[in-house]
Amino acid sequence: MTTDRYTYRVTWSAEDQEYLGTCIEFPSLSWLDEDEDEAFRGIRKLVREVVADMQANDETIPPPLSEKRYSGKFQIRTTPEIHRKLAIEAAEAHVSINRWINSKLAG
Repeated sequence: MTTDRYTYRVTWSAEDQEYLGTCIEFPSLSWLDEDEDEAFRGIRKLVREVVADMQANDETIPPPLSEKRYSGKFQIRTTPEIHRKLAIEAAEAHVSINRWINSKLAG
Protein backbone atom coordinates (compact mmCIF):
# COMPACT_ATOMS: atom_id res chain seq x y z
CA MET A 1 0.00 0.00 0.00
CA THR A 2 1.24 3.46 -0.87
CA THR A 3 1.27 6.01 1.94
CA ASP A 4 1.75 9.12 -0.20
CA ARG A 5 -2.00 9.76 -0.39
CA TYR A 6 -2.40 10.38 3.31
CA THR A 7 -3.03 13.87 4.66
CA TYR A 8 0.21 15.26 6.02
CA ARG A 9 0.72 18.62 7.68
CA VAL A 10 3.74 20.42 9.08
CA THR A 11 3.22 23.26 11.55
CA TRP A 12 5.42 25.17 13.94
CA SER A 13 5.22 24.00 17.56
CA ALA A 14 5.85 26.96 19.85
CA GLU A 15 5.89 24.58 22.81
CA ASP A 16 8.65 22.42 21.32
CA GLN A 17 10.34 25.18 19.30
CA GLU A 18 10.47 22.80 16.33
CA TYR A 19 8.38 21.88 13.32
CA LEU A 20 5.73 19.25 13.99
CA GLY A 21 4.82 16.77 11.26
CA THR A 22 1.47 15.01 11.60
CA CYS A 23 -0.79 12.73 9.58
CA ILE A 24 -4.54 13.16 10.01
CA GLU A 25 -5.28 9.48 9.36
CA PHE A 26 -2.84 8.51 12.15
CA PRO A 27 -3.57 11.03 14.95
CA SER A 28 -1.29 9.33 17.46
CA LEU A 29 1.81 9.80 15.27
CA SER A 30 3.98 12.89 15.02
CA TRP A 31 7.53 13.90 14.13
CA LEU A 32 9.49 16.86 15.49
CA ASP A 33 12.45 18.41 13.72
CA GLU A 34 14.27 21.74 13.60
CA ASP A 35 13.95 21.68 9.82
CA GLU A 36 10.50 21.94 8.20
CA ASP A 37 11.36 19.63 5.31
CA GLU A 38 12.86 17.05 7.68
CA ALA A 39 9.69 17.11 9.80
CA PHE A 40 7.72 16.31 6.63
CA ARG A 41 10.09 13.53 5.62
CA GLY A 42 10.11 12.18 9.17
CA ILE A 43 6.34 11.85 9.53
CA ARG A 44 6.06 10.25 6.09
CA LYS A 45 8.76 7.71 6.99
CA LEU A 46 7.10 6.97 10.32
CA VAL A 47 3.72 6.39 8.63
CA ARG A 48 5.35 4.04 6.09
CA GLU A 49 6.88 2.04 8.95
CA VAL A 50 3.62 1.87 10.89
CA VAL A 51 1.64 0.81 7.80
CA ALA A 52 4.21 -1.90 7.03
CA ASP A 53 3.93 -3.15 10.62
CA MET A 54 0.13 -3.12 10.43
CA GLN A 55 0.23 -5.07 7.16
CA ALA A 56 2.59 -7.65 8.68
CA ASN A 57 0.15 -8.11 11.56
CA ASP A 58 -2.97 -8.22 9.36
CA GLU A 59 -4.36 -5.09 11.01
CA THR A 60 -6.88 -2.81 9.33
CA ILE A 61 -5.12 0.14 7.75
CA PRO A 62 -7.05 3.40 7.66
CA PRO A 63 -7.89 4.60 4.15
CA PRO A 64 -6.57 7.97 3.03
CA LEU A 65 -9.14 10.76 3.42
CA SER A 66 -8.35 11.73 -0.18
CA GLU A 67 -9.81 8.42 -1.38
CA LYS A 68 -13.01 8.48 0.67
CA ARG A 69 -16.24 9.39 -1.07
CA TYR A 70 -18.30 12.21 0.39
CA SER A 71 -21.99 12.72 -0.31
CA GLY A 72 -21.90 16.48 0.03
CA LYS A 73 -24.54 16.29 2.73
CA PHE A 74 -24.28 16.60 6.49
CA GLN A 75 -26.68 17.62 9.19
CA ILE A 76 -26.01 20.11 11.92
CA ARG A 77 -28.01 21.05 14.97
CA THR A 78 -28.08 24.61 16.17
CA THR A 79 -30.14 26.84 18.41
CA PRO A 80 -33.44 28.31 17.18
CA GLU A 81 -31.89 31.78 17.50
CA ILE A 82 -29.00 30.97 15.16
CA HIS A 83 -31.37 29.22 12.74
CA ARG A 84 -33.56 32.35 12.65
CA LYS A 85 -30.54 34.62 12.19
CA LEU A 86 -29.26 32.53 9.26
CA ALA A 87 -32.71 32.38 7.66
CA ILE A 88 -32.99 36.18 7.84
CA GLU A 89 -29.50 36.67 6.39
CA ALA A 90 -30.31 34.25 3.55
CA ALA A 91 -33.59 36.01 2.80
CA GLU A 92 -31.85 39.38 2.76
CA ALA A 93 -29.30 37.99 0.29
CA HIS A 94 -32.13 36.48 -1.83
CA VAL A 95 -30.69 32.96 -1.64
CA SER A 96 -31.72 29.73 0.05
CA ILE A 97 -30.54 29.10 3.59
CA ASN A 98 -28.56 26.13 2.25
CA ARG A 99 -26.75 28.33 -0.27
CA TRP A 100 -26.15 31.00 2.39
CA ILE A 101 -24.61 28.53 4.86
CA ASN A 102 -22.55 26.93 2.08
CA SER A 103 -21.07 30.32 1.17
CA LYS A 104 -20.29 31.02 4.83
CA LEU A 105 -18.57 27.63 5.19
CA ALA A 106 -16.55 28.23 2.02
CA GLY A 107 -15.46 31.47 3.67
